[in-house]
Amino acid sequence: MSRKLKTGIIGLGRIGQIHLANLLYHTPEAEVIIASDVSEAAHAAAKKAGVATTNSAEEVINHPDVEAVVICAPTPQHVPYTIAAAQAKKHVFCEKPLDVTIPAILSAQKAVKDNGVKLMLGFNRRFDPNFARVQSLVGNGSIGDPHIVKVTSRDPAPPPLEYVKVSGGLFLDMTIHDFDMARYITGSEVTEVYVKGDALIDPRIKQYNDIDTAVIVLTFANGAIGVIDNSRKAVYGYDQRLEVFGSKGMAKAENNTPDNVIQFDDKGGQSALPLHFFLERYEKAYQSCIQTFVNCVLNDKPSPVDAHDGLMATVVGLAAGISLKEGRPVKIEEVYKA
Repeated sequence: MSRKLKTGIIGLGRIGQIHLANLLYHTPEAEVIIASDVSEAAHAAAKKAGVATTNSAEEVINHPDVEAVVICAPTPQHVPYTIAAAQAKKHVFCEKPLDVTIPAILSAQKAVKDNGVKLMLGFNRRFDPNFARVQSLVGNGSIGDPHIVKVTSRDPAPPPLEYVKVSGGLFLDMTIHDFDMARYITGSEVTEVYVKGDALIDPRIKQYNDIDTAVIVLTFANGAIGVIDNSRKAVYGYDQRLEVFGSKGMAKAENNTPDNVIQFDDKGGQSALPLHFFLERYEKAYQSCIQTFVNCVLNDKPSPVDAHDGLMATVVGLAAGISLKEGRPVKIEEVYKA
């Protein structure tokens, strides 16, 4: 029997439950030893699946049998738990963002390097089959030199205001996925960001210095131009599309729908709406993401989404915040110089 990676999970909220299920039922190369959360309901769900539970994240990190820690706690705890796990010589899978400040991310990056462990971040959209296919077409030269990258990302409904208060803002909560996707697709770093945005869906969001609607223009080191449009509310469902236009052609990934049937009658045509939310849209991507982490550790492969990727996505997000506030293009080097 092949060796299984013994894992522990910190945080059994919505994302933690997804990773727990994927490790248990879709990743035969992994074994979940223990999980931590403060919720009794979360404990009950984990125990029902045969996983030991605790209230203490430190107990997960320091458990003698745990080889890798999956961190699904709130963002402010990502770096402290990553550093603690690295110092305990445990490999780390951490949900995005790693942090919303540059010094904290650099401290986690250093801890991982100093202790010789792997860190992979949960930018699951890289593992979506459609987006990965577009990236491969760019990577193998089929599209030629990328000229324009368009990313559309619109949620079906805005989050509760209580979430908005602590999320870090649209750019570091929602758009950070799109910043990472733009870097992943182009294979190039962002050099400049320009943003226009407002709270068009719920004006109360402005009370927390946030917005719910944005158009972002990115300039890349390789000369490509990117356009991202975000909205917290698309009444027709979870709108996730990607297009790359280059010197040799174009590739695009449309929305996933329950079926691809179009019905016509005397009033026109009708088709299925996009899948309603990220749980359905990125189900396969979440599975592939955690499977990739397990495979990296067991086979000693480099992490495909490391601390540098987390750093640069956050840097672009911080630059976007400055651009929105000051109404001007912002050079990435104003925020971070390598």
